Amino acid sequence: MFTRIPFCIVPALFAVYVPMCTPKVQPTAAPWDAHMAELWQKPLDLPERDLFYGPWGVERAPDPHATYTFLAKKQHGTNPGVIVTDPEGREWHVKQPPNNHQGAEGPIEVVLSRVLSAAGYHQPPVYFLPAFTMRDETGVRTAPGGRFRLKLRSMEKVGEWSWQQNPFVGTKPYQGLLVILMMFNSSDLKNVNNSLYDVKTSRDQVERWYVVRDLGTALGETSRLHPKRGVIDFFERDPFITDVKDGFVEFDYHGWHRELVKHRITPEEVQWASELVGGLSYAQWIDAFRAGGYEPAVAERFVKRLLERIEEGQRTAF
Repeated sequence: MFTRIPFCIVPALFAVYVPMCTPKVQPTAAPWDAHMAELWQKPLDLPERDLFYGPWGVERAPDPHATYTFLAKKQHGTNPGVIVTDPEGREWHVKQPPNNHQGAEGPIEVVLSRVLSAAGYHQPPVYFLPAFTMRDETGVRTAPGGRFRLKLRSMEKVGEWSWQQNPFVGTKPYQGLLVILMMFNSSDLKNVNNSLYDVKTSRDQVERWYVVRDLGTALGETSRLHPKRGVIDFFERDPFITDVKDGFVEFDYHGWHRELVKHRITPEEVQWASELVGGLSYAQWIDAFRAGGYEPAVAERFVKRLLERIEEGQRTAF
């Protein structure tokens, strides 16, 4: 007898995306049991934060003049990449652009990482180099650059976390994180992009961090299949907020897992997130795009549109 297999199980490739397979959006802890510092810490020095080198500073940045030694090819993700070591023995995971250089995730990921870390959300050390020198079995050559993520002994990835079920669902920092990603037209809200870290502090204690990684599908259009990312013309064209209905903000969002934002985010929460990133200066925004290797004229257009979205978000509660 033929047994019908639920669509959400076959094929497994689509299980992450199909709404009927998605767990209910709900907190996994009572509000008083959620340790907010694991997700977000209020930035008391926002105007002074460095958005070019980021929270990890110049001392952890990759040396653009060094020769890196090839270890392995990157095994995951849609963009190619390599794992290399530098002369100091530090290990770097490099996300490189596709062969046609369209849809490169690296620059976008660095920009979003700079903004999120400045706003108080934990991020790993990521940087951008347009090209670098690499030694492999064929010799020494110039390789395409991209996003360089440093592997630190003090940061151990211990798993993933779920957008739908975690201790922070419904809190302002959680809602605000989603709002900021909506501002950037971030299409790829997949749980596999979320990492749990155990981080050793200077006092030899261990902190748990909830981190959103692999942020490269943004700054273009939102779509479930093959969205155009990093395209300023699409980003300028698309609206941010389309309506406020029944006490909730509606976004012009067409990516995966719309259940995270549909009928879930209030005008006050949008205003909170908008005022948070609105505390960054124009120079800080430009530095974030410089960190991603953007040409000045393109960076200015992206910043202009983002500032318009922030201003729109600040008006939603009125």
